[in-house]
Amino acid sequence: MEAFLSVLASVLVLVGALLGLIGAIGVLRLPDSYTRMHSASKAGALGAALILAGVAAASEGGFALAALFAAAVLLATAPLAAHAIARAAHRAGITPQTGAVGDALAEVARGVRAGEDGAKAPQQS
Repeated sequence: MEAFLSVLASVLVLVGALLGLIGAIGVLRLPDSYTRMHSASKAGALGAALILAGVAAASEGGFALAALFAAAVLLATAPLAAHAIARAAHRAGITPQTGAVGDALAEVARGVRAGEDGAKAPQQS
């Protein structure tokens, strides 16, 4: 059983480190701040959580429980923090590179909501 936990811990740490590396490459290569933030928050948080799960598998008792608790807190808070930062950046006027998709948040801020047929819906008070 100890050999299995040792191998499991090694695999989890390596996969977590690989995801962290992919997140870091995304921060360097992606075009705008929103996609960079997405890469950093999603891949970084999952990578760190996997590393913490590997630490929990390698350790015993209370330290394993603390590592799992830290992973759960990280997975719960990292996406929320990224969303709050992205929303603040959008309100500060940093525009995303949207392409054909458009900027739905800007449309909501202007009060323009398109229906399924493309017609503009009336603004709600």
